[in-house]
Amino acid sequence: MSQRARVAAIVCVGVFMSSLDLFIVNIAFPDLRTDFPDTSLAGLSWVLSAYAIVFAALLVPAGRWADRAGRKRAYLGGLALFTAASAACAAAPSAAVLIGARGVQAAGAALLLPTSLALLLPEFPAERRQIAVGIWAAVGGAAAAAGPLVGGLLVQASWRWVFLVNVPVGIAALVAGARVLNEAREPAGHRPDTAGAALLAAGIGALALAIVKGPDWDWGSARIVGLFAAAALLVVAVARRSVRHPAPVVEPALLKVRSFAFASAALITFFAGFGAMLLGSVLFLTTVWHESVLTTGLMLAAGPTMAASFAVPASLLGERIGASTVGAVGALLFALSGVWWIVHLSSTPHYASALLPTMIVGGIGVGLTIPSAQGVGTATLPPARFATGTAVLNMSRQIGAVLGVSILVAIVGTPAPAEAVDAFTSGWIFIVGAAAAASLAMLASGRPAASPAPAARAEAAA
Repeated sequence: MSQRARVAAIVCVGVFMSSLDLFIVNIAFPDLRTDFPDTSLAGLSWVLSAYAIVFAALLVPAGRWADRAGRKRAYLGGLALFTAASAACAAAPSAAVLIGARGVQAAGAALLLPTSLALLLPEFPAERRQIAVGIWAAVGGAAAAAGPLVGGLLVQASWRWVFLVNVPVGIAALVAGARVLNEAREPAGHRPDTAGAALLAAGIGALALAIVKGPDWDWGSARIVGLFAAAALLVVAVARRSVRHPAPVVEPALLKVRSFAFASAALITFFAGFGAMLLGSVLFLTTVWHESVLTTGLMLAAGPTMAASFAVPASLLGERIGASTVGAVGALLFALSGVWWIVHLSSTPHYASALLPTMIVGGIGVGLTIPSAQGVGTATLPPARFATGTAVLNMSRQIGAVLGVSILVAIVGTPAPAEAVDAFTSGWIFIVGAAAAASLAMLASGRPAASPAPAARAEAAA
């Protein structure tokens, strides 16, 4: 096996684990609600949101630290932390402990995910890096979409196996990575803005809390208005620090690059719909169609199969007609799959005619969109900003997932059986709207090819 293949295999293990754990918990929700009956759906949603919030806030500082301290060191450190936190999640005696352990797990994922692509890209010549991005995105996209199926199988033993399975895989990857990966770092720069990251996490958390608690606390109450105001002020504070700090959470120069800015916007909106779809599908199938967890996972399996099958071809197609076009088509297909589901949504199970077409078309859309958006965003980045730029794009994905899950929980709530179909229909209308917005953002991102001016601006910001 070539060095390139060995590096790809090792870093893809980390990508798969961290991406899978962002979504695999969706399928465990019925069992979590059984084991923790005193915790509401809104409370349990923080098992998902805490992971995504910490992940989003730490991705950029972790990417910067990796650039300075060494990417191999950061990747292996993140993998070790992720593995240890997975064991803690598996042993959690309460929902609160589980949520806390998920936050630690996300910190490890934030270290290993951006450095994984930064370790992989140098193994490919510049003209073939879109293929590397396609492989990387295919693994992450397939892992995220495969969460329901893998989770359904593991939950048959216990929901704790959803986390425990990471431990032996993580240990094996640590041993292999220590032997195979080459260290790489950039010249010492400024320290990352950890205070800005904390403000960002607080802002996203305040926004998510306001959304999930809005129906219970009343949207016009002082608490909800205060949370929305706090979220806005915290985001403004992050923006101000980003302008002034030498190593901000988000470099303003990167956002001046049209393709990068619109790719980030596309990832936020697409993952808002995608995250809501995954949780919404599990909740609908288990509570309205009353399917078992394993059957639910099998019913959703067509989606990850299509996503995995189309991810690498999407990168090849992007080289011919433009990744922005491919991504726009993919997001539109995802939206159309949601429209089909809305039209056929019923309390009576109709898998072949209603859900299966939704999963097939939606899965194709996922497979086309994720690598295309990632490719558009990274195409303009100079080598010195691979880790940091990748972190910003993945931060966009996690912010979108937090918003999507929060909005879905607020829309659906815990409806009476007679109102369940209408509640989930409203949730899918949001999903379709988010996917349509992502399609427009991909179209606006323009051509993905790098140009000297944007690259120079990004280098100047270093």
